Amino acid sequence: MHKTISPLASCVSDAARQSAISISPPSAHRGSDDLLTASLGAEGLRNPVPPAFADAAQPTAAELRRRAIWSSWRSIADLSTTGGYGELYGSLESVPGREYAALLTLPGARAPHRVVVQVPDAFDLHKRCLVVAAVSGSRGVYGAIAVAGAWGLPRGCAVVHTDKAAGSDYFDFAAQQGHALDGRPARAEAAALAFRPEPLQGEGIAFKHAHSGDNPEADWGQHVRQAAAFGLAALNAAFPEAAPFDVANTRIIATGISNGGGAVLRAAEDAERWLDGVVAGEPNVLAEAPGARALYDYASEAALLMPCALPALGLPTTPHAGALCHRLAARGLLAGADEAARQHDALRQLRAAGWSDAAIIAGASSTAFDLWRAVLVTYASAYSRSRHDAHPCGYRFISKAPGNAEARAAGWADGSGIAPDSVLAIVDPAEAEDQGITGLECLRALWTGTDARAQAVQQGVAATRSRPPREGLPVIVVHGQSDGLIPMAFSSAPYVAAARAAGRGQVRFWQVENAQHFDAFLALPQFAAHYTPLLPHVYAALDALEAHLDGQKALPQDAVIPARARAPGKPLSAEDLARIR
Repeated sequence: MHKTISPLASCVSDAARQSAISISPPSAHRGSDDLLTASLGAEGLRNPVPPAFADAAQPTAAELRRRAIWSSWRSIADLSTTGGYGELYGSLESVPGREYAALLTLPGARAPHRVVVQVPDAFDLHKRCLVVAAVSGSRGVYGAIAVAGAWGLPRGCAVVHTDKAAGSDYFDFAAQQGHALDGRPARAEAAALAFRPEPLQGEGIAFKHAHSGDNPEADWGQHVRQAAAFGLAALNAAFPEAAPFDVANTRIIATGISNGGGAVLRAAEDAERWLDGVVAGEPNVLAEAPGARALYDYASEAALLMPCALPALGLPTTPHAGALCHRLAARGLLAGADEAARQHDALRQLRAAGWSDAAIIAGASSTAFDLWRAVLVTYASAYSRSRHDAHPCGYRFISKAPGNAEARAAGWADGSGIAPDSVLAIVDPAEAEDQGITGLECLRALWTGTDARAQAVQQGVAATRSRPPREGLPVIVVHGQSDGLIPMAFSSAPYVAAARAAGRGQVRFWQVENAQHFDAFLALPQFAAHYTPLLPHVYAALDALEAHLDGQKALPQDAVIPARARAPGKPLSAEDLARIR
């Protein structure tokens, strides 16, 4: 086999993990329903109208899967006709095969994570490959299909996806309804709900990332490892004549972007040699190094200061910015005798805290889309392990379409796993009084304060801090220099520095010029005019990692990649990407 035999302890541990996993019969996906695009292809994925249900209130499992895949692709990749996807980079080819699905629970956890293994019919038994995909954000289980699936499935690798105990599963208290393994609505008394809140009585909505009581982010590395073990067990079931599949004879690569990138870097810490390589794109990772900052810290800072700072860079801001800046000035948090002076002071404070102008400019979209608050409200609940009715700042969540059976039925496929989205809305008890400013101040105080609520959140964040990767493990970190949601200066750069300080010489860092956080936004002309996609460079890093593991090339060196936005009125070109080859 191509893979170096792992230590005996690792093999024994891996075998034990597999033996504890139950494998149900797979679902087949061939012809009109393939693994990679649910046979929607480029045309179907580009269609802004989601795939329809024959009975809108009672979709089938196959219909929900197709819609979830459609939603996942459109949330991650630039599929516009001038974006180059499927031509310059990536793949949308039909990949027939089988899927194995399960709900797996870590020891001591309350809620499971969804795991799906995709095994292509063209799986290469002579070069056994398993790609572990951790979803970005809090997305559903197919949330990384445009990252790992598009790279691994066409080349004959199996791909195992985990929602890392976040995901799009929610529970509607009024309907007493959650979701089954296949995504269909299921009553509270169902034997296997994908998320079951405690208690089962209440008002509004509870969802897994915010209300499981587990602080799932602290265990994202273990979710990745458990998913890998399930992937190996699924391969044993898929190809019994070629079994066993284990860490000694099957190459295992972990990849993901954003939160998924952070998850695979946490998996890289594991001292056991089950993992062969990692590619992390724009990772949300908190290192022990100078400059490292937690997402909760800089997001709560941005929620308050960025609306005030944007006009100082000539950018539009939010309707509540004037009132917010006045309030901050009254509290002594902004200096300046007039509005313009306060705007410049907000910009000065962001720069002093480590924000680059490029990150602030890109962060304007997160400000406009209310993404800072969305992140903070969910994460404050998760870090503090709060119940659905006990948010530390009084927020709660409701359905956007209460009583609408169609919307409820589609929720698992349509939702992003974090409110507000197409399914869920945030309720701020004080928003009508002051445009939500009190809530934002409360969320920031959970980071800067010392009371019991703040300590609970801070302890939850501390549990997510990363360590350097296992010695000798090849890791490629890819990040856009213009990322405004997970700024490189707070995440990737300190992580790489910490790894180097610990003597981890197999860690590489690719910085992509003019890349921001959301490739999907490049379908909008105003974004395409300024930014370039990150996904081509994540795929290139996976190519480079594979070549290194095959012994064909040395691991590539660090690089600053001079990618650029497409020319006005022109499609993206190979020269624009400036990829490493």
